Amino acid sequence: MAKKDELGRRGEDLAARYLRQQGYRILARNWRCTQGEIDIVAERAGAVAVVEVKTRSSTLFGHPFDAITPVKAARLRRLAAQWCDETGRAADSLRIDAVAVLAPPGLADSQVLIEHLVGVC
Repeated sequence: MAKKDELGRRGEDLAARYLRQQGYRILARNWRCTQGEIDIVAERAGAVAVVEVKTRSSTLFGHPFDAITPVKAARLRRLAAQWCDETGRAADSLRIDAVAVLAPPGLADSQVLIEHLVGVC
């Protein structure tokens, strides 16, 4: 597995663990359809969040949230609607969140910086 893929997988694992610690129940991970992939779908207190996880080893090329462009946000909205259609969930309790994971090489999981933005688009 390429280093980038390993970093991304680690970030998604850490994000899922973080969300569970915050009281979320993970409904799906790496959900795919013809339009793309949702990293995590999680639920807490009746609200469902489609979660985009962005992981970086440094901020040399910007903060992880910088990668969520208007084009990416539009794609996330389409994916969220598709997930609702395929699972039968109501879209009125759905939102799109983002989790940034900053995981420099050699840093223990407990030292990784994780930020969660609720309702980003």
